[in-house]
Amino acid sequence: MLPFLHLEHVNVARGDTVVLHDINLSIQRGEHLAILGPNGCGKSTLIKTMTCECYPLVQPGTRVSIFGRERWDLTELKKKLGVVSAELPGKQTRRTTGFDAILSGFFSSSTLWPNLTITPEMKDRANEVLEQIDALSLRNKEVGEMSAGQQRRIMIGRALVGSADMLLLDEPSNALDLSAQRDLRLLLQRLACQGTGILLITHLIADILPEMNRVLMMREGRIVADGPKEQLLTASRLSSLFETEVQLHQRDGFYHAW
Repeated sequence: MLPFLHLEHVNVARGDTVVLHDINLSIQRGEHLAILGPNGCGKSTLIKTMTCECYPLVQPGTRVSIFGRERWDLTELKKKLGVVSAELPGKQTRRTTGFDAILSGFFSSSTLWPNLTITPEMKDRANEVLEQIDALSLRNKEVGEMSAGQQRRIMIGRALVGSADMLLLDEPSNALDLSAQRDLRLLLQRLACQGTGILLITHLIADILPEMNRVLMMREGRIVADGPKEQLLTASRLSSLFETEVQLHQRDGFYHAW
């Protein structure tokens, strides 16, 4: 099976500033991994490079391959990548019901516009996803009336509905209280056990699921470590990464740092 992602010597600029430096990375389909690092280290830019929102500088030796292809129609690529950002849903999405918000994932749109054609198969799939993410009670509720945790759950469903091969989550527990964070992690655990590939970007150690055996560490736009979770999630490595003293505790497969 072709890998989900293969990057060679990738450098990415935002404006006049190079924010990713010589990134070399391969990620397999169905893999569960976390990308960890302090704010501003380039994690979100790396996600945007994977989704072709940001493009590498043209340099000798640079290569980007996504699902085995170097060129994509972005509309087609979005159907294979389920992306959940840390941002709150937009104005149009907030006025949409949970069911319609999930249906909009088939079209990568903010809501169901009148020109879109919805098939019975799409509706059946959306109902399956509502059940899969344990959100049947949110079917007819407007997204804007939901709690932050409920909104995040619906956005995950929206990302999954088009049979996405990989789920990419950028700081998914942002703005969630402790109860909502726990519910989110349990949902992601269930998806991982069902075979959904998950790539998680975070600066919170507790977001890293027990099912994630691989961790990448980033700092100042570079990958500074890539390996098994047990080797990298240590107090000394985390203290170096975040440039502060870190203490670590493990419970039920989750790591907690303070």
